[in-house]
Amino acid sequence: MNEQAPMRAVTRRATLGGALALPAIAASAQDVWPSRTVRIIVPYAPGGGTDVTTRAIAEQLTARFGRSFVVENRAGANGIVGTEAVARSAPDGYTLGAQTATHIMARQMGPLPYDPVTDFTMISLTARYPLVMMASARAPFHDVPSMLAAARATAGGLPQGTSDAQSSFAAALFSRRTGIEFNEVPYRGSGAYLADLTGGHLPIAWGSPATAAAIVASGAVKLLAVTSPTRSPHLPNVPTLRELGVAEADFVGWFAMLAPAHLPASIGVPLNAAISEIIATPTMQARYATLGNEFSPLDLEQLQALMRSDDERWTQATRDGLIRRTP
Repeated sequence: MNEQAPMRAVTRRATLGGALALPAIAASAQDVWPSRTVRIIVPYAPGGGTDVTTRAIAEQLTARFGRSFVVENRAGANGIVGTEAVARSAPDGYTLGAQTATHIMARQMGPLPYDPVTDFTMISLTARYPLVMMASARAPFHDVPSMLAAARATAGGLPQGTSDAQSSFAAALFSRRTGIEFNEVPYRGSGAYLADLTGGHLPIAWGSPATAAAIVASGAVKLLAVTSPTRSPHLPNVPTLRELGVAEADFVGWFAMLAPAHLPASIGVPLNAAISEIIATPTMQARYATLGNEFSPLDLEQLQALMRSDDERWTQATRDGLIRRTP
């Protein structure tokens, strides 16, 4: 009996220890990401290219992970309001942000309440795209040469709509390369200028193919040119600025998904892989074709390097006078 007592004591201790460990194991299982709704903040108004592309991806992420990925539009201050909300969120994978190349360029426009490089972890480059020069169907020109002729004859400069730093940069670069002064009209989001463009109150505007896709089919807007070095495979009938004799006016932008700094790799790596797999599916490729988007996946280290190189590029563009600082 005495020899068996220690064995019974050990057994009781082991059983008790195992029972105490069960809640911890259960809690750990519950904490596997994602265990609840994930919000994706789009820092622009609904209807623009960032919003449309993000919603298409969010729908597929919801199906893949079995948890809701909800898009939240939080516009204001040219994207700063929504972007700051992402930067100030916990790096737990439950608050993500959708962005464009404007995210890095914004530093050149004026002071920011966050650092666009070090305060974020880029998760995925969800798309690359050229910008398109759009013209109202009511405008008295039908192509770039006739538009340039109209611009030369317009006192005070032909109005051209922009909605963010990248479209403003493209407009300024086009003006520099053609030697013609335009009257830039900045809007708060691409969705905001579409009514003026389709109504004939704004003759031309710059935006992403995703922004233009919904209205080109209506016939209210025509595409005059793309800013990529070669024609977009999704817009084969739209000439490049290079083809039209406007040299060194190329621009290729990007859409991205990002998170607050210090997002654990245990979340970032599988999320990067999931988005890449989703975009590669025939369904999403067909959707991307309608938006004029192209996809070239990068891993997390390559994404951080892209942010740093873009930061250097836009710093130089500011020195060259191609990015206007906000007063």
